[in-house]
Amino acid sequence: MSSSDAPCGVVLLTDRWGARGVLVEVVAAAVVGGGVRWVVLREKDLPRPERAALAVELRAVLAEVGGTLIVAGPDPLDGDAVHLPAAGPYPPPAVGLVGRSCHDATELARLTTEDYATLSPVFPTRTKPGYGPPLLRAGLADLIQVSPVPILALGGIETPAQVQACVQAGAVGVAVLGAIMRATNPGEAATTLTRAFDEAITPVPRSPQPSRPTRREE
Repeated sequence: MSSSDAPCGVVLLTDRWGARGVLVEVVAAAVVGGGVRWVVLREKDLPRPERAALAVELRAVLAEVGGTLIVAGPDPLDGDAVHLPAAGPYPPPAVGLVGRSCHDATELARLTTEDYATLSPVFPTRTKPGYGPPLLRAGLADLIQVSPVPILALGGIETPAQVQACVQAGAVGVAVLGAIMRATNPGEAATTLTRAFDEAITPVPRSPQPSRPTRREE
């Protein structure tokens, strides 16, 4: 993989404790029915064998649509894509795709061979209440300007308007947890957000200007 293969669109972060159903089924609804093509496996509290088995299940779901599983932490769990915390490790492991969590310009400046980064929190988030202060659209745009890699916006993104704001700020995608994990219908929630992203990156065709009538010669 290369930076051209960096995540984009709606990227789903897993949370089996917050999910309204069985985690694999919630992810499948978002992927197969909702258009999500990138999933970040968190669940760091699981023993490695259980987490690796979960990774196998999620990769099978993503394989149906040509999607990619990214594993949070330096251990890719027999895969080839990881997402690292801001604190380390440095340098990043030599795997196919590497992302890192960032929150400010200082952390962005430490990036070396990473393919992409997340910036958070963009909006107030229910998953981490009190975490921040939120960057909001203006702060996100400022940091994207100085980032050496493509940026995913993360934190409190739950509505089409928020997705649009992130795209307008320059993000190549939005990383979402609660809006899909906690949804009664995760497939429908994912569809709403992926449609909002697609619309945000699609140029609006300009209306043709009416032709001015030519002056009739006398």
